[in-house]
Amino acid sequence: MPPHASAQSAGTGAALGGRRRSWEPIYSVVRQIPKGRVATYGQVARLAGLPGHARQVGYALAALEPDSRVPWQRVINAQGRISPRSAPGFDTIQRRLLKSEGIAFEDGGRIDLERYGWRPRSPRRSRP
Repeated sequence: MPPHASAQSAGTGAALGGRRRSWEPIYSVVRQIPKGRVATYGQVARLAGLPGHARQVGYALAALEPDSRVPWQRVINAQGRISPRSAPGFDTIQRRLLKSEGIAFEDGGRIDLERYGWRPRSPRRSRP
């Protein structure tokens, strides 16, 4: 269950549909994060071609439908923590989902980004 149902995801109709299309680069990056790895909001924004727009990643993830297959739980903040949500309970769901993927939390709820952080391979250049 994605972190929707917040004030950030309010809106329906064509406006929300248009936003979803513009968020597809974000969703595409998040779909690439492998099970057992996490990425930060800023990292996802950079990889989606939106450097400096980490908050936009949060808005996009908050707008996901409940049956979405985008692994939203794999996106955390730059401190290696689950970000608080306006709707209660999603931090608990996210923590449970990450633990089920084998991700360990340190004391204080932090995830070791050196150990669990996603490092996407750079695209290989084809040779002539």
